[in-house]
Amino acid sequence: MQRRLLAAASAIALFAGTAQAETVLHILHTNDVHSRIEPINSSDSTCNEEQLAAEECFGGVARIAAKVAELRDQITADGGNVIVLDAGDQYQGSLFYTTYKGEEVVEFMTAIGYDAMAVGNHEFDDGPEGLAVLVDGVDFPVLASNIDVSQSNVLAGKVDKHAVIEIGDLRVGIVAALATDTPETASPGPNVIFSDDADGLAAAAAELADQGVDKIIAVTHVGYVRDLELAAEVSGIDAIVGGHSHTLLGEMEGAQGAYPTMVDGPDGRQVPVVQAYGYGKYLGHLTLTFDDEGNVTAAEGQPILLDASVPEDEAIAARVAEMAQPIDELRQQVVARTSAPVDGDRNNCRARECEMGNLVADAMIDRVADQGVTIAIQNSGGLRASLDEGEVTMGEVYTVLPFQNTLATFELTGADIVAALENGASRYEETAGRFAQVAGLQYTVDPAADAGSRISDVMVQADGEWVAIDMDATYGVATNNYMRAGGDGYDVFAENGQNAYDFGPDLAEVLAEYLAEQGDYTPYLDGRIKVR
Repeated sequence: MQRRLLAAASAIALFAGTAQAETVLHILHTNDVHSRIEPINSSDSTCNEEQLAAEECFGGVARIAAKVAELRDQITADGGNVIVLDAGDQYQGSLFYTTYKGEEVVEFMTAIGYDAMAVGNHEFDDGPEGLAVLVDGVDFPVLASNIDVSQSNVLAGKVDKHAVIEIGDLRVGIVAALATDTPETASPGPNVIFSDDADGLAAAAAELADQGVDKIIAVTHVGYVRDLELAAEVSGIDAIVGGHSHTLLGEMEGAQGAYPTMVDGPDGRQVPVVQAYGYGKYLGHLTLTFDDEGNVTAAEGQPILLDASVPEDEAIAARVAEMAQPIDELRQQVVARTSAPVDGDRNNCRARECEMGNLVADAMIDRVADQGVTIAIQNSGGLRASLDEGEVTMGEVYTVLPFQNTLATFELTGADIVAALENGASRYEETAGRFAQVAGLQYTVDPAADAGSRISDVMVQADGEWVAIDMDATYGVATNNYMRAGGDGYDVFAENGQNAYDFGPDLAEVLAEYLAEQGDYTPYLDGRIKVR
């Protein structure tokens, strides 16, 4: 509250006597932090001591906190206005979440000083009860304009559709959207009701406009492609701060678009869309200038790389170290070695054969081959990091496979396997996490074809040879229990799978043991997935 009063006083002094005053709003934002409480390396995994000593690490909540505090102090001292937003998926992705189940997120988001947050799909990984830990613990609004939680005895009255942030006399409206396929990618349960994201945003923005709020920011967890569509479709929104697709925007190498990306809106205005990659590696900084009528007249900014040149907040860094102590022994256990880095980059694994997909699928097959299982299918969204060359620790394995999924086995016909692969490619253009990495299979995907007819040339091994899959034959299949239950749209597994067993070992343990058996593991691609 004190910083808001100071900002208001400075703003009054700055604009006193000005007939046509402009309002400048600075938005600092993160998305898809995914429990990267500690600094990460270039593979988005937790940094080890050697990398820390070499100053090769990025992000971490202590660094985010320090940069937010620095910018907030600078902006308010100059009479500016600043808000701090998060676009969802603070949960899931490291042993911190496995150990503390959201309590760590509450503590550190509060310490950083966020003003509002969108619900991400992974906030539902432990059901409505998991999200309740967050919404009950923080003192800022956690929003989703397109979900109805009124029927949930856990969440009713706790997740709002919109909020207003007050900075002195300035009122900034916040609306939010959550991906409508969340029931397929997480576990919100039957009492959380989803509606169309565009309709939810439009209704929430209209309610705020009726309250006299003329500056409205959408914070969304639907992905960059969908954000561009929403910016063009939904009236009354001045900017979109997005997440879910981990998209890097800006002028740096590897960026997928401009920061901000300007979209022609439905009411004749241009709408800026921003996102800041993920894992806390960048802090987005969008600066909006509004005229007296609440119209955006300028939008500019860039994500800030949180590398070793950015100092950490010492008190928060000390608290992180304290909380890390109970999990350090397990995390530091060396379980294997690799002769080269193993690529698990999401942009590769969600679009084509990737080294990490081959490794994990091979490990699944190896574990259950004596049960007559010949095929493994792993969703790419379950692969969350790469591995560096050299020693592999258990902590790194859990970073790659953080969801505590178990190995599941079942039987499926050839026709249903092809249907599963079609589901995996059905949202190819969105780089959706359902894209199938496989072992014991070969297939071709045509992204230009219509969804449902993108898969061809499906082959299986028989007597050491690759042969066309028999649509009527029954095959033994391995996957993870999340997919076996229909997650990521794999309803065919849940509905048609026979003789299923969903309670095998933790997939991370399967991977660690497989790697340990390989000696120095060498990653590879062998053409099992072809893209036309």
